[in-house]
Amino acid sequence: MDTKKLTLAAVVAGVAVAVVPWLLPTGPSAGLDAARFLESGNLAWGALVVFAGGLLTAMTPCVYPLIPITVSVFGARKAEGRGRSLALTTSYIVGMGVVFSALGILAAKTGQAFGSMLGSPAVVMGLALFLLLLASSMFGAFELALPSSMQTKLSNVGGAGIAGAFVMGSVSGFLAAPCTGPVLTGLLAFVAKSANTTLGATLLFIYALGIGVPFFLIGVFTVRLPRGGVWMEWVKSVLGIMLVALAFSYLKDAFPWARDTVKALGAQVGQVPGAVMAAALVVVGVLVGAVHRSFKEGPREFGFKALGVALVVGALVVRGGALDARPTGELWVRMGLQQHPVAPSWQWHHVMPAKTATFDASQFEQVLAAARKEGRPVLIDFFADWCAACKELDRLTYPSTEVISQAQDSRFLTIKIDATNSEDHLDALMEKLGVEGLPTVAFVNPDGTVLTKPRVTGFLEPVPFATEMQKVLQ
Repeated sequence: MDTKKLTLAAVVAGVAVAVVPWLLPTGPSAGLDAARFLESGNLAWGALVVFAGGLLTAMTPCVYPLIPITVSVFGARKAEGRGRSLALTTSYIVGMGVVFSALGILAAKTGQAFGSMLGSPAVVMGLALFLLLLASSMFGAFELALPSSMQTKLSNVGGAGIAGAFVMGSVSGFLAAPCTGPVLTGLLAFVAKSANTTLGATLLFIYALGIGVPFFLIGVFTVRLPRGGVWMEWVKSVLGIMLVALAFSYLKDAFPWARDTVKALGAQVGQVPGAVMAAALVVVGVLVGAVHRSFKEGPREFGFKALGVALVVGALVVRGGALDARPTGELWVRMGLQQHPVAPSWQWHHVMPAKTATFDASQFEQVLAAARKEGRPVLIDFFADWCAACKELDRLTYPSTEVISQAQDSRFLTIKIDATNSEDHLDALMEKLGVEGLPTVAFVNPDGTVLTKPRVTGFLEPVPFATEMQKVLQ
């Protein structure tokens, strides 16, 4: 590859990694009230609203990880005709919908938060292994030294034909589980209240179809692309790198030590320096050979390619950790290069459960009783490390001056409850408070009454969030 073109590509990639995460839209911030139509018996309008909610969710960063997965699944196949490509992508989306429906029914019937299965290390390790196998396919690992029969099977990722596409769609359905929001939360509440499992599964399937529309179009487009040319090998390398980074991201959220390590790294470097460091690593990684070199061209090429991929994947991990960090890095403060901001910051008065501890329901009740005695309103944030919208609230809403001022002026007691891992006492509390999905922000008024309205289910911008806080005192 020409040196000038390679340098330009490396710089563009570095800038993209630094800047693009700040430009991405947030999750759905206002709920389309599907439950209102469904409870009134207007199923047609209710189903339409559910589909629209899924489609809106598909436009948010939460589902972006499915893009390289979808392209990789269909990019591993031979080019197909129009009819065949439609059948394959339809099967893929149906597989997503079936699993999404099953997870929704399970959440509604058991009282556990939708997507809580992603808190299980065994499940996450299985999904990560799937992503790494898919990445290996993109890097051409299945073509190195395997029997031809096995090469054929692995190249047809998931098996041949319609059934293979369905299986891959099913796995993608698990990966879409963090994509909760107001519409899904209302839908899960309706399913939990109604005894009609069939209707609930159908509506959840419709919601998943809404999410699947963009991926149906991506799949049809990808499966009809020509497979020849050096450019396709570069595209597959990029997809492989993204899949490896995704695998590490899921593993990070499943294991506390890895999650805490990445968070600590982000806290040390801060948002902007972390973005700059990640961009620099990406530039070096691309120049070394993350994209244009091949694993199949001898030991030297293999070594450079592996080093380049490792640098870019490491950069993406650093970028993710810095994205949720504070603007000021602790490392630079200790070195005297920066100072802590003097403006008020958001504070959690209680975080439950503490690290390595189990949830203590009696402690939670004691905190509420103390707040009631002092006549203070309470804000309770239910979150999980696998929840995309939870991180958006932490990054964009709580640190805002509007929300901080409202919390201080109204003397809110703030409680953050970690629902990453399922526990009996925690599940019982969530069922008691009607928490169907994450994030859920519940409010308790000064006399100790847990309010069903106002309540935040999903990401909400600072100003409307502060307005919801005001309603607690009305």
